[in-house]
Amino acid sequence: MQHNVWIYIAIMALVTYLIRMLPLTLLRKEIKNRTLRSFLYYVPYVTLTVMTFPAIITATGDLRSGAAGLVTALILSWKKQSLPVVAFISCAVVFLVSMLLTLIH
Repeated sequence: MQHNVWIYIAIMALVTYLIRMLPLTLLRKEIKNRTLRSFLYYVPYVTLTVMTFPAIITATGDLRSGAAGLVTALILSWKKQSLPVVAFISCAVVFLVSMLLTLIH
């Protein structure tokens, strides 16, 4: 059985287009419902978190160094540090914990 890749690409393009086009055509009025507006406001943040969180923990191959970097980033963010500072220091912590763990084992 031979599969045609172009059919798959066309179907994916159609589905992607419909997902983006239908809300624009069906929802022409402003959304007045506070609950729905609040839900839609947080969707991008939740989506980014759901995609990023597993990568943070598993990127190094060791849960402990990933968790150390995550905790460091959370503490620095809580203290209102800038994004480059949080990223740099968290990466440094992950590197140092990884090196420490390899020296121990």
